Amino acid sequence: MKWYQYETESLARKLAVNIREGLSEKQAEERLSKFGPNVLEEGSATNWLILFFRQFQDFMVLVLLAATLISGLLGEYVDAIAIMAIVFINGVLGFIQEQKAEKSLSKLKELSAPQASVLRDGEWRKVPSSELVVGDVVKISSGDRVSADLRLVDVKSLEMEESSLTGESLPVAKNAKELADENVEIGDQLNMAFSGTLVTRGSGVGVVVGTGMNTAMGQIASMLVSTERVQTPLERKLAELGKILIITALLLTAFVVVLGVIQGHPLYNMFLAGVSLAVAAIPEGLPAIVTVALSLGVQRMIKKRAIVRKLSAVETLGCASVICSDKTGTMTENQMTVKQAFTLSDRFHVSGEGYDIDGSYYDGEHKVNPMEVPLMRDMLTYGALCNHSTLRQKDNQYYIDGDPTEGALLVAARKAGVAEKDLSSYTVIHEIPFDSDRKRMSMVVEDDQRNRFVITKGAPDVLLPRVKYVRTDSGQAPIKPKDERKIENALYEMADGALRTIAICIKPLKPTDSLKDFELEKNLVFVGLTGMIDPPRKEVKQAIRECKEAGIKTVMITGDHAKTARAIALDLNLMPEDGLVLEGNQLSTMSQTELEDIIDDVYVFARVTPEHKLRIVKAFQKQGHVVAMTGDGVNDAPAIKASDIGIAMGRSGTDVAKESSSLILLDDNFATIKSAIHEGRNIYENIRKFIRYLLASNVGEILVMLFAMLLALPLPLVPVQILWVNLVTDGLPAMALGLDKSEGNVMQRAPRNPKEGIFSRGLGFKIISRGFMIGIVTLIAFMLAYQGDPEHLRYGQTVAFTTLVMAQLIHVFDCRSDRSVFARNPFSNLYLVGAVISSILLLMVVIYYQPLQDVFHTMNLGFRDWIFILALSAIPTALFGYTKK
Repeated sequence: MKWYQYETESLARKLAVNIREGLSEKQAEERLSKFGPNVLEEGSATNWLILFFRQFQDFMVLVLLAATLISGLLGEYVDAIAIMAIVFINGVLGFIQEQKAEKSLSKLKELSAPQASVLRDGEWRKVPSSELVVGDVVKISSGDRVSADLRLVDVKSLEMEESSLTGESLPVAKNAKELADENVEIGDQLNMAFSGTLVTRGSGVGVVVGTGMNTAMGQIASMLVSTERVQTPLERKLAELGKILIITALLLTAFVVVLGVIQGHPLYNMFLAGVSLAVAAIPEGLPAIVTVALSLGVQRMIKKRAIVRKLSAVETLGCASVICSDKTGTMTENQMTVKQAFTLSDRFHVSGEGYDIDGSYYDGEHKVNPMEVPLMRDMLTYGALCNHSTLRQKDNQYYIDGDPTEGALLVAARKAGVAEKDLSSYTVIHEIPFDSDRKRMSMVVEDDQRNRFVITKGAPDVLLPRVKYVRTDSGQAPIKPKDERKIENALYEMADGALRTIAICIKPLKPTDSLKDFELEKNLVFVGLTGMIDPPRKEVKQAIRECKEAGIKTVMITGDHAKTARAIALDLNLMPEDGLVLEGNQLSTMSQTELEDIIDDVYVFARVTPEHKLRIVKAFQKQGHVVAMTGDGVNDAPAIKASDIGIAMGRSGTDVAKESSSLILLDDNFATIKSAIHEGRNIYENIRKFIRYLLASNVGEILVMLFAMLLALPLPLVPVQILWVNLVTDGLPAMALGLDKSEGNVMQRAPRNPKEGIFSRGLGFKIISRGFMIGIVTLIAFMLAYQGDPEHLRYGQTVAFTTLVMAQLIHVFDCRSDRSVFARNPFSNLYLVGAVISSILLLMVVIYYQPLQDVFHTMNLGFRDWIFILALSAIPTALFGYTKK
């Protein structure tokens, strides 16, 4: 229902209520029984046990469970227990994350007021907000949180803070007039008060037109229930890899068993050989190393003022191609700032951002002192006097207690040198408060000489028709056409620069003049104008430029007006001159297909609703983009949840937005998103590095075993040696690769295609080619050491085992770059150097430590053996390490 179109009498008839008396208790009980309580429904809760076991369904977990079974069959119970511990820990972490995600809807309930002031049977009384019904007459006042959607029928200087729905922090002035337009977005429904929003000033009376899930907040709750979480690219790629590894392991096991039996080997021996190959095919440590790499990325992100709620979110940022970002507070400071001050004699530009009083005034290029310019000094003083805001300081930071617009005027006066003591000589003796219909406020002020005058500030289009005189350097004079043109030109230029304009006027009073409101705001004297804006953050322009270089499109989504949003977008170089700006009412008339057709040309979405934000995210995703969506309000939660990477604001964000997100920005800063993208790209590259290392190593192990079987040779490696290589030699260097710093060009590359396979960009060839050579040199080492003599079998296996390990440890340095093994300084990753040294020392222990020689089937090696082994081990890297393929 379009309740904003109803006039008061029509509304009363439609809802069957006497607005002066309210509903009767009997009516209220009947409606409560029929329509239910005024509460937000939650989705059906998933049983915690089902939620826990759901964590063990993906393919990589199945791979780990298969490896556990294999290790148990081989008698390696310690390995089996270690793998099970990894599975369990991963399951617990996933369980905790899903439980947190399911709290999103419950957080919405906290936005409902516990009690409401309701008119029942002609008497005002307090009732629980859950008992409100459609038709109830409700009173709201400053500080109240609205309990249900209301059609306002009476207001007194009422202003609402609706950021939880619209994303905009500036208070909205409300009125009780019906609206004639057919389609009016939430941000423009000025005669409505919505559930969950906050009264910041004044009071009002409204009729309940929506409760529970039928409120604007309830519609968001419905979207949260129906919106499915998108699987991240990393989760998809690891699932694909898990399938490949499982199929490979099963095929190899079957092939070896069948081949060995055909060749006449005992079935049991062949089964063990097949299991050994299966173990070689499965990198047991891969999921654990991925988790560790992501966790380390999370730690680095915390230092960069971002908290990751889901580990895979860090990697997902690395392939983001579109960032849909809120304007207010993310790209801008969320601090209204006066940028221009105008009188008929002067026009000054004001430096400084936000509420910091260290700013200056400039006349063109020259710095000026406004206190030496009487007319400008007076205008700024009047703006500070006709004001309810207070400038406060905490931890060496200034902040405003009160309305942001009034705060901007107060800070502008302080920048000019108007101190609190300069204002203390004035006394306010009467006030006409701001009203959304009047769009102005006035105060009658008396100075220490007992002179009285009116100060009026407000919208220029409202005040200028009331102006009869102007203030000039020589005093007061009747306004002339040339004065009007000069004022209009100043207004046009400020509006063109997206500045919000406030006019300041006065009116001297005689001691005998009446203080009746209707007389005070007539025949005003124009003093000047101020132009203010919520300024862009200093670091955002550079961050947007770097994102653009990285092939990432930044899109501004705001509840603000299109002209203001466009000006800020151009100032930030976010969009080209011919870039499209789409308003909510235009979006409402479009089909989803039409939106998808033009979405790539749109850079700014203005005056949008929660439904619009969800449509925008889905349209970008339909075009193949990986979408990062930022937000802070309840209105952003469905879009955050539906996006590939949801980003909530840590300072201004609601709990609902945070619970729906994957990443939380502690500083609410767009530049932090850029840092997160940089980190995400590096983490994915590091994951590719250790996948390359692990699988190339495992391919080498598989091939040396397979070729030996095909050549009817004894097993070059016994199962326990393969397990040792997989869990020790593979694990430590792979983990160190996860700590590698990014290459210099990581932010100059185009975003990774989310459909890109895990083995794309030549990774598959690198794995096969290096793995093939590692397998060949290991087999050659075994054959030359064994020489067909059963007495030399243990010696041959020790040489093969050592050659395999050393070939892998040399190869790990080749994995650090896609270009060449020489492209990076090997000592730039000391963790890797330490891991390689540790693996060599552990190798020495199992070769030379007598008690372990029988366990690992090894024996002592001489100096000549080591020269032979190192020469063979270096061949794979020497052959391929200087090429890009």
